Amino acid sequence: MLVAIHVGQFAFAGIVAVAIVGIALAVASRRVGEREGISEARVTTLIKAQSVVEPVITEELLDGDRTAIARLRVVVARDVVDSSLVRVKLWSQDGRILFSDEPALIGQRFDLGSDELDALATGRIVAEVSDLGGPENVFEREIGSKLLEVYLPVHTPQGEPLLFEAYYRYNSVQASGTRLWKSFAPISLGALVMLELVQIPLAWSLARRLRSRLQERESLMQRALDASEVERRQIASDLHDGVVQDLAGVAYALSARARANTTGEHGSDPEAEQIAETVRESIRALRSLVIDLYPPNLREEGLASALHDLTERSGDKGLPAELDTSGLLDPLPDAVAGLLYRSAQEGLRNAVQHSNATHVRVRVLTDQRLAILEVIDDGSGFDESILSEREAAGHVGLKALRGLVVDGGGSLRIRSNREQGGTTMTVEIPLP
Repeated sequence: MLVAIHVGQFAFAGIVAVAIVGIALAVASRRVGEREGISEARVTTLIKAQSVVEPVITEELLDGDRTAIARLRVVVARDVVDSSLVRVKLWSQDGRILFSDEPALIGQRFDLGSDELDALATGRIVAEVSDLGGPENVFEREIGSKLLEVYLPVHTPQGEPLLFEAYYRYNSVQASGTRLWKSFAPISLGALVMLELVQIPLAWSLARRLRSRLQERESLMQRALDASEVERRQIASDLHDGVVQDLAGVAYALSARARANTTGEHGSDPEAEQIAETVRESIRALRSLVIDLYPPNLREEGLASALHDLTERSGDKGLPAELDTSGLLDPLPDAVAGLLYRSAQEGLRNAVQHSNATHVRVRVLTDQRLAILEVIDDGSGFDESILSEREAAGHVGLKALRGLVVDGGGSLRIRSNREQGGTTMTVEIPLP
């Protein structure tokens, strides 16, 4: 199920990527197509101006000769104006319209702009979007809201320059971009879709392999925890049946000797009684260690109950502990519960032995796909740089715990400050 979800997420991401690339390709293709359409309009205008219109221009056209205008109108209507080129104007240098396919414009005078005058002077071809706001464009506004304007110089038989101006529908320029997009889209998007289809089986295989590796890691972690559990149980058993029993026998013997001396001539033996009490304290400490080494059955008792016993033992050792399990969704998987219990055990042990704290708070909760444990004390704090020094000196409890947590896919962080005081240990373990 998880494999299918991950592959579905991968496929969805691929579809989104294809859509983004498709949109970007469409925009880029349209822009390139528009540039190509403008370039094509420039070439078309040059060919029609110099090959069709210029040979028909006569000197009489400068004087407004009707015959010259009529001859030019026939040529323009037949060979120049078409569905995309919708307006033609022929200007003199002083701004007078000598010819247009719109008769009402012929003979009118308007100021030429700097670009038009520059084109007349240099002979260059200019293409730009016309704003259609000028008085000379009053008839073009009826054609469309956006036109492409292309102009270049032509010459009379005696060499006088005139400005030939052509107007194109801009949607014909945009159509060139659409044609370019339609030409490239099947190839580009088809290649992306094929790549996505090829990657989905690979993603499925990788997801299954990853899931298998995660299961193997969980199995190895569980084996390590089980092996550690067996070893700890064996050590606890050896301590209980061996050293603890031996010390108990020594304590009884010392107590008996101390009582026997009370009836002797030398009176009681306070030294022997003191030694016996010391041995009894050692026995209690060893029994507490046995309990720590052989923790409760978390599956049967639950993590919350086990942590409650753990914090009570911290209070017995002189450090009151508060437990907050309001955010815990119990039961947790055995491996996760075991790691959280051992983390709390190590955190409380360090707080009791090293923090000089007066109070410690243990908080455990589940947040989305994480199990989180916090052990917070109000002690004197420490510089985090000394952790490596303590590990070098043989204090490897935190180092070993960090290794177990990392092997379980989690993280362990310790925040402390000697100036402000207090230490916080945070353990986060992902839930399967």
